[in-house]
Amino acid sequence: MARIEINIRGLFATPVAAVELPDAEARNAELSRIILDRRAQTPSVQASNAGGWHSDRAIAEWGGPRIAEVLAAARHVATQMTADRQGQKVNPQWTTQAWANVNGPGDGNISHYHPGSFWSGTYYVEDGGCATNPALGGEFEMIDPRGPGPGMYAPALKFAGEDGASVGSGETIRPRPGLLFLFPSWLFHQVRPYRGKGLRISIAFNLGVSTQANG
Repeated sequence: MARIEINIRGLFATPVAAVELPDAEARNAELSRIILDRRAQTPSVQASNAGGWHSDRAIAEWGGPRIAEVLAAARHVATQMTADRQGQKVNPQWTTQAWANVNGPGDGNISHYHPGSFWSGTYYVEDGGCATNPALGGEFEMIDPRGPGPGMYAPALKFAGEDGASVGSGETIRPRPGLLFLFPSWLFHQVRPYRGKGLRISIAFNLGVSTQANG
């Protein structure tokens, strides 16, 4: 057979950004104290959490300057990842909603998405040992938006290419203190149960758009 030139494009990619924020040790020590004090004073909100403690969505008001740092970094990353329909740089005026999650032994979050927002994300304060011990679980899992893919018909096969192995399954992010990451709010995700003996503390947030102007 004559040589055939194949042109393959990875269409419909889902952008996920990860950033290591500086000064994490000092910031996280302050955030741990503030969040655990709040947990001791207020009951949990029931949302996607399966066990654990979910704060109200006003942590930007009671979390202090360190929360402001995290959310400012999140908005900066979101702006860098956003363009108009012609691919030109924009400067959205982000609306911000944020809350804290504290997961202990056996706690997790069921699969869900965040309606009414453009970007969502998480910042890790404490990992409860998850970063160095995979047996403890607690991973953040993003479900493949393409659905079950070839697994429905040929589970032994995958698409050739960079991310073909994840078709029909999911991708995970292992918590580690100081890690900030963003993903599209429509992306289904969940938190696998934490099997350690400590606490897994994170800050989740939604970024919506109030107005948008070229910048």
